[in-house]
Amino acid sequence: MSGVAAVVVLTCAVGSVMVAISLHKIDEGHAGVYYRGGALLDTTSGPGFHLMIPFITTVYSVQTTLQTDEVKNVPCGTSGGVMIYFDRVEVVNILDPDNVHQIVKKFTADYDKTLIFNKVHHELNQFCSSHSLQEVYIELFDQIDENLKKALQEDIDHMSKGLSVQAVRVTKPKIPESIRKNYELMEAEKTKLMIATQKQKVIEKEAETERRKAVIEAEKQAEVSQIQFEQKIMEKESLKKISQIGDSTELARVKMQADGRLYAAEQEATANKLKLTPEYLEMLRYQALTTNTKLYFGPDIPRLFMKETTDAVVPVVAAVSNEQENRY
Repeated sequence: MSGVAAVVVLTCAVGSVMVAISLHKIDEGHAGVYYRGGALLDTTSGPGFHLMIPFITTVYSVQTTLQTDEVKNVPCGTSGGVMIYFDRVEVVNILDPDNVHQIVKKFTADYDKTLIFNKVHHELNQFCSSHSLQEVYIELFDQIDENLKKALQEDIDHMSKGLSVQAVRVTKPKIPESIRKNYELMEAEKTKLMIATQKQKVIEKEAETERRKAVIEAEKQAEVSQIQFEQKIMEKESLKKISQIGDSTELARVKMQADGRLYAAEQEATANKLKLTPEYLEMLRYQALTTNTKLYFGPDIPRLFMKETTDAVVPVVAAVSNEQENRY
């Protein structure tokens, strides 16, 4: 009986060990692929505990969530023959769980070594060999990330489906110390130039502001002057209108006076015309003679003072002053 018990105990122990060896765990965000005798099995497993045949079956856990592969110390030769090194290149990628089996079948469980690591070396060397140090280090450096991401994705899509490159981050390359110092000096000079340029822009902006202020002030003065000028014109026009009204009034008054005098003269002329009768004229002549204070004697008295009759010429005396009467 003791021998049977020992066999049972031994069997249980061996069974327990075998179960422990065959039991394995797949973490969340991973997929399990199995090799048996070096051949990839068609079976894959998800997260959780699974059993496999120990010793002849091997399991690999493949990550299917977002992961970052770091490619370090990538050497690169520029078109000018300068050797530079990219200290670190980070490639953020994700593997589709439905394509795990075919990716592993083509490129093994270390698929990222073929599809990412080796490709990064290749693409960076291709880029460097066709560009100068100035372009790689300064002018085109900001384009390396996007260009590398695009090149990796195109190669992966050409070779297999299921792996997606989300982003690429490339650090500044290491360059020879002597060249680096020259670039630092160049950057310092660029910084000085930028500062000088910005200072010049500030000065130009201030000058522009002052000029605009002067223009605005001049426009203001011009507008004020224009308003004052228009006011003066309006005042002059008002005075002109007032003067014109006064002149019109004075002209009307003078015209009325002239018309009055003309009317009086016309009336007087009409009256005089009516008065000029022979009798009235004779009376006026006698009146004129009566105002004369001198006496004329002789045979040749002017006809002005003589009256002709049919018989003889008789002197006519209108009046004699008292002084002359006393004298004679």
